[in-house]
Amino acid sequence: MNLLLLLLVPLATLLALLPVRGLKQVRAVSLAGTTAQLGISLYLLWKYLQVRTPGAENMYFQQRYSWFGPLQIDFHIGVDGISVGMILLTAIVVMAGVLVSWKQEKWNKEFFFLLILLSMGAYGFFISLDLFTLFFFLEVAVIPKFMLIGIWGSGKKEYSAMKLALMLMGGSALVFVGLVGLYFNTNINGHHSFSFLEIVNLNIPIATQRIFFPFLFIGFGVFTALFPFHTWVPDGHSSAPTAASMFLAGISMKLGGYGCLRVATLLMPEGAKEYSWIIIILSTIAIIYGAFATMMQKDLKYINAYSSISHVGFVL
Repeated sequence: MNLLLLLLVPLATLLALLPVRGLKQVRAVSLAGTTAQLGISLYLLWKYLQVRTPGAENMYFQQRYSWFGPLQIDFHIGVDGISVGMILLTAIVVMAGVLVSWKQEKWNKEFFFLLILLSMGAYGFFISLDLFTLFFFLEVAVIPKFMLIGIWGSGKKEYSAMKLALMLMGGSALVFVGLVGLYFNTNINGHHSFSFLEIVNLNIPIATQRIFFPFLFIGFGVFTALFPFHTWVPDGHSSAPTAASMFLAGISMKLGGYGCLRVATLLMPEGAKEYSWIIIILSTIAIIYGAFATMMQKDLKYINAYSSISHVGFVL
């Protein structure tokens, strides 16, 4: 199974959209591209179930290419059970988003272009085994969200889009500091490394984990709307077009949860233990606050937003 297809098919769809002019042609290309994504995701699931070893912590279908040698940055990709599930979820949501937006007429080509670019960022994030590459794809997913809400949204769309962008950029800054801190505290055969598989086997000093675990967990926590960094979610959902709202709840918030568990907690388990009581308190508040806030809403998008905050508490 070639995981590059998860990036090449969305890229080919984006390129195919560029010369297209008619509304029917834009819809056809977008639907064909997202259908192909779903087909690849189902094939990946089938292949994974064939090769997986129950109980083993293996990464499958790995591919590795040197990206920037001097800093040991590689384009390294692979999947396990969690990432396969998230990839399939992404494919389902983006295809549903295209169908829900079928009657979208305002700048329809640009709308579908950004939606597919957003899915490409999510795929890249879930398959990355190099932390720098993972961060790159995380940022690829931020800009389309900002534009989808700011251009095609409703109500206070400019305010909501700017609030989302500023808070997610703040979270990105924290994640970047945490990743750079990890990088300079690794020593693999005399050099630093961004490789997830190399870092996970290191015994990172407790003092280092105490310092950099909060940067990664809070940074990814902003993306997943961890209390009290959740305030962008109700505004974002209420102003977003339906497809973007689906992607925010179904995929984008999962990027943060995936990062909290796969990157922060797995790479720095002692740091997670040190701060576990804080995580438990914040998660409990999110569960209760999100549940009660949901019951007070009448707008479906606000219900979706606050219920997502509550769900995040259970995940973390």
